Amino acid sequence: MLIKRPDDIEASEITEERDYWDRRRFIGATAAAGVALAAAAVPSVLVACNRAASGSERRTSEDDELTPYDDVTSYNNFYEFGTGKDDPKKRAHMLRTRPWTVVVEGEVHRPGTFDIDELWSRFPPEERIYCLRCVEAWSMVIPWLGFPLKDLLGAVEPTSHAKFVEFTTLHDPEQMPGQRRDVLPWPYVEGLRLDEAMHPLTLMAVGLYGEELPNQNGAPIRLIVPWKYGFKSVKSIVRIRLTRTQPATTWNFVLPREYGFYANVNPEVDHPRWSQARERRIGHLFKRPTLPFNGYAEQVAGLYDGMDLGRYY
Repeated sequence: MLIKRPDDIEASEITEERDYWDRRRFIGATAAAGVALAAAAVPSVLVACNRAASGSERRTSEDDELTPYDDVTSYNNFYEFGTGKDDPKKRAHMLRTRPWTVVVEGEVHRPGTFDIDELWSRFPPEERIYCLRCVEAWSMVIPWLGFPLKDLLGAVEPTSHAKFVEFTTLHDPEQMPGQRRDVLPWPYVEGLRLDEAMHPLTLMAVGLYGEELPNQNGAPIRLIVPWKYGFKSVKSIVRIRLTRTQPATTWNFVLPREYGFYANVNPEVDHPRWSQARERRIGHLFKRPTLPFNGYAEQVAGLYDGMDLGRYY
């Protein structure tokens, strides 16, 4: 997944998807966000979508026009429902997202099991709307609805031994027919270093375009890591575990030469089978240069000071 700083998004680029926004609810939510996020001192890169929506920012950026809702919800990687890009939309209706709980355990002082609706009430995502650019083999600009992961981790109080965070997707072949095939070892597992997980740009998304997250996009709750490739952003999460050692993540376990643990967007490090120097935006014919850390270097490059990013890819 690749995500760009959303500072240049024009207000009209957010409100033009009238079929998918409840306008009154959105305006009320962004007003609340202005107070809540300012009080929390969240970096301005996260509130740019709200500022633009309220009309206080009027910059034009054709590069960052929002991807149409239909494209966002019909062209997906979610192997639990099949390897085709349209398989998730065809089959994800089988997934039952209520009841749903997320277990948070491991190296924490206050482990717990959180009902998805409790998370809505504890960390009200309707107050937080983030316009982010996401890239896998293609790229999109999506207005996510969610809350920083650090809010949830702060509630469970990591111990001094916690160094990494492991995320696990639901494993239920009856609901997820792609898991009936041995395409990958199930369940899907991903991980972050604790400092990456605690960064305010790392999000738990529960919606997009002002609506609840569609099943094919990872309902009811998924990870968004703006400066990393898409396979890091695990979907339909049921467990979060804080660990002392680096977790064995799915793609890093299956194809370690091709998919490193860090997966930071780096145009100078090619995938063994293709260049990563350029990426293609959905709806556009030509590719564009890939930005280091997807344009978030100012915010996140310091996390990797002194690391060989060619070796730790």
